[in-house]
Amino acid sequence: MKDKNLPNDYNSLSLEELTKEANKLIEDLEFQKDLENSIENYQNLLKLNNIIEKKFKKDIKNINEKTKEKILKITSKKNAK
Repeated sequence: MKDKNLPNDYNSLSLEELTKEANKLIEDLEFQKDLENSIENYQNLLKLNNIIEKKFKKDIKNINEKTKEKILKITSKKNAK
């Protein structure tokens, strides 16, 4: 599923805000009577999930890079002594 069909503001939201949006969609799906709307909401939920997953991957990459930099600084300080 392409996340391009979702509103552009989803890309600017934080993970917490995106999670709240996903929870709203889940609640709507739980009480939905109309199958057509359920399908559309479910597809939107899948797209939103993809956006959340991409943000997690990006955050993990940033954390790994920062951790490597800190380890290099620590090891370089120990080697300098």
